[in-house]
Amino acid sequence: MTFTEILIMVAQFLLSLSFLIILHEWGHYYPAKLFKIKVEKFYLFFDAFGKSLFKKKIGDTVYGIGWLPLGGYVKIAGMIDESMDKEQMAEAPKEWEFRSKPAWQRLIIMLGGVTVNFVLAYLIFVFVSFNWGDKYIPVSELKNGVIASEFVQKEIGIESGDKIITVDGEKIESVNELNKSILFGEKVTVERNGVRKELTVPVDILGKTVDADAKRLLSAPRPVVVLKVPKESHNSAVGLQKKDIITAINGKPVLIQDYVEVLKSNTGKSVVLSVVSEDKEQKEITANINEKGKIGLNITTYSLDDLGKLGYYKLAIKNYTFTESFGAGGKKFVGKFKDMIDNVKKLLNSYKTGAAKGMGSFVSIAKIFPTTWDWQFFWNITAFLSIMLGVLNLLPIPALDGGHAVFVLYEMITGKKPGDKFLEYAQMVGFVLMMALFVYAFGNDIYRHFIK
Repeated sequence: MTFTEILIMVAQFLLSLSFLIILHEWGHYYPAKLFKIKVEKFYLFFDAFGKSLFKKKIGDTVYGIGWLPLGGYVKIAGMIDESMDKEQMAEAPKEWEFRSKPAWQRLIIMLGGVTVNFVLAYLIFVFVSFNWGDKYIPVSELKNGVIASEFVQKEIGIESGDKIITVDGEKIESVNELNKSILFGEKVTVERNGVRKELTVPVDILGKTVDADAKRLLSAPRPVVVLKVPKESHNSAVGLQKKDIITAINGKPVLIQDYVEVLKSNTGKSVVLSVVSEDKEQKEITANINEKGKIGLNITTYSLDDLGKLGYYKLAIKNYTFTESFGAGGKKFVGKFKDMIDNVKKLLNSYKTGAAKGMGSFVSIAKIFPTTWDWQFFWNITAFLSIMLGVLNLLPIPALDGGHAVFVLYEMITGKKPGDKFLEYAQMVGFVLMMALFVYAFGNDIYRHFIK
């Protein structure tokens, strides 16, 4: 990965993260101001040890950017939060403080951030649906079945050439959804040599996937694509051109994953390449394999979207009117929300699923973004991260929005308000727990990306 590619990936990550943090914190800030509560700080990132990259006081509020990019916060007067301002809490409550307001107002303030996250994700999906529509490779286009990794063959029993019929009784429409559906599924029905088989997904498949460092379970068969024909190549004059797709060697179909082995098996021989050009012209070209088992070409493979544009796979394209995009966006939101809930369930059941091994910090999140700038991909990932931020903040852990909300709900139901000292200790416990989880996740990233 070049420096420029890393820079583009990090820039997308920071832009997405900053956008989500600012809007999440605005979700707390706005209702607090609406209920006439003093907001002392509004920060993007944390100003640990009192250090800020930028700060400016406007009215009662200091707006700033901290140097530690682990999130952000608003400091609401009279609220026990990550600032742990004991001096303020030791004074008598004032009318403009959080603790002086009715429980229902405090609950709205605490749930404001996650509400913004969910509304934002939905609106992004609406925008993406309207602007780009949906383009994907249907599973039905995999006429010769899927390519199964050694890991998935061993753990689930899916073999290369199997056609995926259903996962947990439901048909999977898009090739992009296959791996996720199987990771969170229980039963997979495949068709092998005309016979249907039902296979069981191990309950601890997530943990095993991390242990085996399995990057992909299944993939669509991808052809060999000529990226470049070097001038010095011994096959420079045979007629091969950039973007030619090599579909077969000596009449035998060839894919990117077995291409090298096929070449080695024909070391020192002449072979006939079946080629489809960029303008879809089919031709046969005789080429030579040298004594090192090399053909002298720079080879690549395209993304599924590019293969669809080249006609190798038939893309399914669904465009939406402005009105239709609201329904399409809602469907995407619900699907991603369910995925996130499944993720949380797997994590909470980690002693069986091993899902905790897959936890990652900001390093893993940053690596989701591509090394080229793609606005459609950027907004889809930002919407997913917004849902993730909302769901995780709803967890009933002190120091998170969900933890604060639980204490307010307890007060509303019982009529008894937890004491400030209890809330202070709960905040400390929650903070320590969150830091422990972060250290664990960061350790996972260090091991996966830099040691393993």
